[in-house]
Amino acid sequence: MTSGAASAPLSQVDTPLLAVALAQGSAVPASLAELDRAVGGVVARVITTGDFKGKRDETTLLYPSGAKPGRVLLVGLGKPGDVSRNTIRRAAAVAAKRARALGAKQLAFTVAPEARNGVSARDLGQAAAEGAAHGAWAFTELKATPDEPKPEVEGVTLICEQKEMKEVAIGQRVGDAVAAGHRLTRNLQMLPGNVCTPSYLAERAKQLADQYGFTLTVFDRAKLEQERMGALLAVAQGSDQEPRFIVLEHRGGGDAAPVALIGKGVTFDSGGISIKPAQNMEDMKFDMSGAAAVLGTFETLGLLKPKVNVVGLIPATENLPSGHAVKPGDVVKSHFGKTIEIINTDAEGRLILCDALSYVRRFKPAAVIDIATLTGAVVVALGQVAIGEMGNDEPLLAEVREAGERAGERCWPLPLWDEYRDLLKSDIADLKNSGGRGAGSIAGGWFLREFVEGYPWVHLDIAGTAYTDGEGPQQAKGPTGVGVRLFTEFILKRAGA
Repeated sequence: MTSGAASAPLSQVDTPLLAVALAQGSAVPASLAELDRAVGGVVARVITTGDFKGKRDETTLLYPSGAKPGRVLLVGLGKPGDVSRNTIRRAAAVAAKRARALGAKQLAFTVAPEARNGVSARDLGQAAAEGAAHGAWAFTELKATPDEPKPEVEGVTLICEQKEMKEVAIGQRVGDAVAAGHRLTRNLQMLPGNVCTPSYLAERAKQLADQYGFTLTVFDRAKLEQERMGALLAVAQGSDQEPRFIVLEHRGGGDAAPVALIGKGVTFDSGGISIKPAQNMEDMKFDMSGAAAVLGTFETLGLLKPKVNVVGLIPATENLPSGHAVKPGDVVKSHFGKTIEIINTDAEGRLILCDALSYVRRFKPAAVIDIATLTGAVVVALGQVAIGEMGNDEPLLAEVREAGERAGERCWPLPLWDEYRDLLKSDIADLKNSGGRGAGSIAGGWFLREFVEGYPWVHLDIAGTAYTDGEGPQQAKGPTGVGVRLFTEFILKRAGA
C-alpha cells in the first residue's frame, strides 16, 4: 500500500471514497462548508440531527451527488481535547478497514483542521500512513479461494493544505516504512507453525540482510552447543525442528554502542511436558510475536537507514513434548553459567531469552530491550490494552514508555523489587524457572534480570497485546504487529531523527 498527499477542495477530490475525520461537536466545521454545499447539505443534516456525533470509531457513510467523491465516510475522532496523533492513526485505520470492506482500491483521507488539536503536519502524515496500512491489512495468502474476495486497498491520499505538503511527505516516508515493517510482522505472526519454523525465521532474516545490507549471523544446533546456550537447547530438545539463534546488525552509527532488540521466537508452544489445554492451542503460533516484531523493525530500519547502530537477536525454537523433551525437575546450565531448575516446561520463553541476554554482552550495548509473549499473567493484570514493562534502569524505562505513548503502544511498569526474587529460589540450582501463580509476570521479569549484566535493560511482556480474539473497528482479528512502532519511535529519537 502506498501513500501520497494532495491539496484540493474536498468536493473536487476524485476518489471512490473520501474519509473525513471529525471530532465530537454539534455543528459542521467551517472547513467542510464547501463540501456540504456540494453534496446538498447532507453532511450538516447527519451532524445536526445527531445521526453522527463524532465519537471514537463512529462512522457514517454518505452517497452524495454533485461532488466528485463517489462516497463520503465520516469518521469520529472522539472528544476535541483528546485528539492526538494516536487518535488520527486509529481513525485512518477505521477508514481503510471500511474502504476494504467496500471494495475501494483507493482512499482519500483528511482530518478537519478544526479537529487537529495541534497535531503537526509531519505527525499527521506519519499517523495517516501507518493507520491506513494497518486498517487495510488482511491475510489471505493461504486460502485457495477467499470467502469474500475483495480488492486490496492500493493507496491512500492525504488531503491537506498546500503549505503543509512538504512536512506531510516527511511524515509519510516514516509512516510508509513503519507500515512495511508492520505488514511483515503481522504476516509472520499469522503463519502456522508448520510453515513458520525456526529455520523459516532465519531465512526471512537472510532476505532482509540481502535486501538492505545488514550483517547476519545464524547459529545452528552445533554452534549453539559450542556456545553453550544450554537453556535454549533445553527447550529445543523436544522438537525435530532445528533451533536457530539469529543476529541481525544495522550499522548506521559508526563506532557508537548499539541498541539491542531481543525477540522471543517460539514458533509453536505446546507447553512441552507441562502441556497446555487443547482449547485454543492453535493460537500458540503467536508465541513468536516478539521475534516477528524485531524482524519487522529491521524492515523499517532498512527503508529509513537511521544513523544509529541496532542489533537484533532472535532465539528461535519450538516447545514440544517428546521422549527427548526437557522435564520438570531437570537442571540445565545457561550461557551465563547459572544453573536453572525446570519447574514448568511451559515457562520456556524466559529460558531462551536468558541465553540471548547473556550473549548480547559482547556487543557492549547502550540499551537492551527484549520483547516477548512471556506470561498469561500479564493478560490477567493488564488485559489486551497495555504492555507490561520491567527493567533495571529508570531513565530507559521512561524512554521506552515515552516511545510507546508516541507509537500508540502503551506500556505500564511493574515492580522488580528484591522481595520478588524469593519466588525463584531453588533448593538444588541457582534459580528455578517458575515461581508459581502469584506475581507471574514479575517472576518472569525477575528471572530475566538474573542474566542481565553491564547494560541498561527493559523487558516488554506483550502476551496481552500481540493478537486479538475478535474483529475491531480498526483492524482484523488476529495479529497486531505490536512492537514495531514502539521500537521505531525509540530508535529514531536515539538517532536524532
